[in-house]
Amino acid sequence: MLRRYGSKAVGLVCTTLVTGLLLTFGLVSATRAQAVDQPPPTDKQLADTRCIIGLEKFLPADYYYCLASQSYGEKNYGEAQRFFHTAASWASKPAQYVLGVMALNGDHQPVNRPLALAWLALAAERHTERFNQAYVELRAHLSPRERAESEKLLHDLQPTYADATAATRAEARYHDGMQMLRSKGIGSSYCMQGMFDAAQLAGSTIGPDQAMACPQTTTLAVQIDKKAADVFEDWHGHVTVEPLQPVETKDGKPLPPKNGSGS
Repeated sequence: MLRRYGSKAVGLVCTTLVTGLLLTFGLVSATRAQAVDQPPPTDKQLADTRCIIGLEKFLPADYYYCLASQSYGEKNYGEAQRFFHTAASWASKPAQYVLGVMALNGDHQPVNRPLALAWLALAAERHTERFNQAYVELRAHLSPRERAESEKLLHDLQPTYADATAATRAEARYHDGMQMLRSKGIGSSYCMQGMFDAAQLAGSTIGPDQAMACPQTTTLAVQIDKKAADVFEDWHGHVTVEPLQPVETKDGKPLPPKNGSGS
């Protein structure tokens, strides 16, 4: 039988998906935080979530999902909706799923079952089991008229949110970001924008002591690759995660390390 979601349950769905974003550098998977045996973060914890703006250069789906979750915790539901939509446009399947649940539930919006099914169809387009199950379950409980209306809505959403557009541009952004890391050279460090407190930086450039505290580019690349594997989960034949390789000079030698800011 189709599960019924109350407004509190929608909050549970949203918060459970972002538990991992409360962890180191905001680079732990949101999609892995859905286990039902994990208590969801409180609104305050969500509001206090640290969203690292530098991640937008690599995986905007996760960055905007973080902002959406933070806004939801702050009870700024209009902003949460806007950021969930932005994350969805960068191929965030969790964001598309949450938008579907919120439409189904009437969470700070009118109940719209056809729209909910359209969002769940997008979330399930890679046939990831947990999203596909939700789509099949809801579809079975909609009337033929609602299904037909959902197909029209899905047709309108696909040019922006389907993988053919959203995941393709997210893949390009990811590759651009990783290429930038490679250009820093093996042995370098990279200070991702937002990792330091603004009060500590005081508007100045990052000095040698702070640069030493920044993670190695290779370490950061591993963390980003772990996130990328989740963002592009089940999108077969596209993003592959590989060890960071150095960019070479014209004579075939690796570039010397360059430390500095990610701004």
